[in-house]
Amino acid sequence: MTHRNGFNGFNGSNGVIGFIGLGNMGGPMAANLATAGHTVTGYDLAPEALRRASRTENGVRPARSATEVAREADVVISMLPAGRHVLAAYADLLPAARPGTLFVDCSTIDVADARAAHDLAVHAGHRAVDAPVSGGVVGATAASLTFMVGAAEPDFEAARPVLEAMGRKVVHCGPPGAGQAAKICNNMILGISMIAVSEAFVLGESLGLSHQALYDVASTASGQCWALTTNCPVPGPVPTSPANRDYAAGFAAALMAKDLGLAAGAADAAGLPTELGRRAAQLYADFAQADDGAGLDFSAIITTLREDGK
Repeated sequence: MTHRNGFNGFNGSNGVIGFIGLGNMGGPMAANLATAGHTVTGYDLAPEALRRASRTENGVRPARSATEVAREADVVISMLPAGRHVLAAYADLLPAARPGTLFVDCSTIDVADARAAHDLAVHAGHRAVDAPVSGGVVGATAASLTFMVGAAEPDFEAARPVLEAMGRKVVHCGPPGAGQAAKICNNMILGISMIAVSEAFVLGESLGLSHQALYDVASTASGQCWALTTNCPVPGPVPTSPANRDYAAGFAAALMAKDLGLAAGAADAAGLPTELGRRAAQLYADFAQADDGAGLDFSAIITTLREDGK
């Protein structure tokens, strides 16, 4: 291993990975790194999240602070709620880290914030990668995530073996910020698709069409998409979908609302109308603010679409 300023990656026997943010996504991601043989030190502001991660058989070592994580690590991975949290964390982490530390942010944040975080890291003598994920809690637990990476080529190659321990697919999308750009574009497609699939099922119900019949046709015809065949918004056709568990969140509606809001903000900056994306953003924002919508799976949007049609 070339250490620090010449960082080229490492394996679990000769390097330490720090993980900041051990919640529903970060916790299992950190555990998978430990399972892969890496030495992992973690920190979370929520004591229970930290205790849960340290209790796993995979052995994430708890730290007393985020700066303690940064002081020990060769790579620092973050999974945080929003850009402001990432930038605030970097303000503390970057001065504490040794020169040449590789920072990998897996949060989903604004493209401008991702580029700002990268610049802060580089100016502090480090390397930085934005690597948001797709796959939800199920993918985080199963180490089957897709990583969308924005980075210079050498930094991408340095981060690749670490990311591959947590995911099934790692895509280099372009320079810093490109990973976040790919994530919000992908989730705009997903949000619109889920609304379209949900509206089709609601329409089918009104026409006397069974859920199974519509699924059997659309899943093998031109309406086929991930929102239908993996995350089907009605119970029955796809037994593993959240609809069969009272919409217990795999990917929470509040997170979809956040991502669609980021896409709308990016469209504003680019001067693009993205009419369907903006309508989807408004529908999810309204759903996430109503009753218990925020904590339900994003496929539960069908419940409000069904009520609107009554």
